[in-house]
Amino acid sequence: MDIRPVAVVTGASSGIGEASARALAGAGFRVICAARRGDKLQALAAEIGGEVAVTDITSDESVAALAAIAGPSVALLFNNAGGALGQEPVADADIADWQRMFDLNVVGTGRVTKALLPAIKAAAGTIIFTTSTAAEAPYEGGAAYCGAKAAERSLAGALRLELNGTPVRVCEVSPGMVWTDEFSLTRFKGNQAKADAVYAGVDHPLSAADIAECVRWIATQPAHVVIERLVVRPVAQAANHKVFRGQLWA
Repeated sequence: MDIRPVAVVTGASSGIGEASARALAGAGFRVICAARRGDKLQALAAEIGGEVAVTDITSDESVAALAAIAGPSVALLFNNAGGALGQEPVADADIADWQRMFDLNVVGTGRVTKALLPAIKAAAGTIIFTTSTAAEAPYEGGAAYCGAKAAERSLAGALRLELNGTPVRVCEVSPGMVWTDEFSLTRFKGNQAKADAVYAGVDHPLSAADIAECVRWIATQPAHVVIERLVVRPVAQAANHKVFRGQLWA
């Protein structure tokens, strides 16, 4: 019988989710790896002794199946699935992309949280949301993504208030510039040159492993300690709009 506490990680097929699944498994969790791409999840789950849950967080039926796989006691939910699509100004926006970003980052995240909340309460567990420094303030081309991440932050904040008086912790990690294989490439719909330009000249942007370590640390704090929000940026990024592009270390 596996007695490890259960952690559910959404968006576990790549990037921050994949790295966090590894980190949480190393910290003693049995990780339920949830994402749409089951082929990528299989190898990860085999590596870390976890379990695969092919999940589309925009589907009620798919999320109900995830809850059934997770079982009656969930010690940790890492709400990581989401992402950005496009960076056009409002005048040129693709409204379908806006809808997709809200469906993933806000409604989908809310759907997963609601479905797993009874199991989290049963475990006196922890919920961690991946928001973004995009939630701090808007920037050009970020109307929908900044709005979606700010809405996700509000979701976390409202939930924390609603769960006051229970031992459930609601936490948030808010990353700045993180280099992963897919985030910017997905945002720019496969345009590698545009994706590469985001990080051009930046000395040591954050890595997925950096954020995974933050997730592991938040999750393993003593039960009475809540890290409500952890904002993490690389040294080169003083704000969303202020990034130093040049050498910082010899």
